[in-house]
Amino acid sequence: MDRTQSKTLAALWMAGWLTLMLIIAIAGREAAREINLFQLMEMRSILGFLMLYPLIRAAGGFGMMKTKRLPLYIARNLIHYGAQLGWFLALTLIPIGQVVAIEFTMPIWTAILAASFLGERMTVWKITAIVLGIVGVVMIVRPATSEVNPGQLIALAAAVGFGIAVAMVKSLTRTEQPLAIMFWMLVIQSAVGLFPALYVWQWPPAHLWGWVVIIAFCGTFSHYCMARAMLHADATVVIPMDFLRVPLSAAAGWLIYSERLDMFTVLGAALILTGNLLNLKPNPSTKARAQG
Repeated sequence: MDRTQSKTLAALWMAGWLTLMLIIAIAGREAAREINLFQLMEMRSILGFLMLYPLIRAAGGFGMMKTKRLPLYIARNLIHYGAQLGWFLALTLIPIGQVVAIEFTMPIWTAILAASFLGERMTVWKITAIVLGIVGVVMIVRPATSEVNPGQLIALAAAVGFGIAVAMVKSLTRTEQPLAIMFWMLVIQSAVGLFPALYVWQWPPAHLWGWVVIIAFCGTFSHYCMARAMLHADATVVIPMDFLRVPLSAAAGWLIYSERLDMFTVLGAALILTGNLLNLKPNPSTKARAQG
């Protein structure tokens, strides 16, 4: 696999990530209006598995997906499944820009959990990032007023769930291949959602299949774009590019759904993104070891 260091190539792959993530937000909202979320999640997992199979076969088949860490896979995907349900539900309740802005607190929860359970060091920058992120969420949700929307709380719970799932993935990547992590995600979530999906199953109309296929494709291969971007540039170069998703999502919500974001949401998102930028600052001890 080409690992040439190139900010241009990284930017191109991140453009793919941004495009797919914007599309899945719009497709998710459209599909969730007409189909039960359990059914939507099940169809997304099964179709995603079929799309992933050629990569599995190219890597050597199912034998290469063997693991000794199945309990952690199960725990991670139960949490991730719940977070995805919450994310799709939030898309139907609040503006897309708000969902994405709150979603960007995920690295903050991941940092807390990684420090608590994976032994990663809490630096001054990480602590500052956490404080800014919490203040940003309070500005968006505004719990002291009567304007709190359940969708905001659901989006926040989903972000915490994604943060827990990412911390677990960090642990898995120490021994597992990315393709195996994607494989077990789709297999476990298909199994978890099967009976709820069958219970509420209604055969979807033809036009909905298009949205579901789009969700499955974007949900599966957006992560591939991110992984390829990481091959061509450091995380400190790649991750800030993802921050474009906040204004782009707000613009998409405005153009497609005539959604408007108030100043509190804009300022809250700015604080969250600032916190994420601070969180990317290298650990001084890690930098010293690299130089040594």
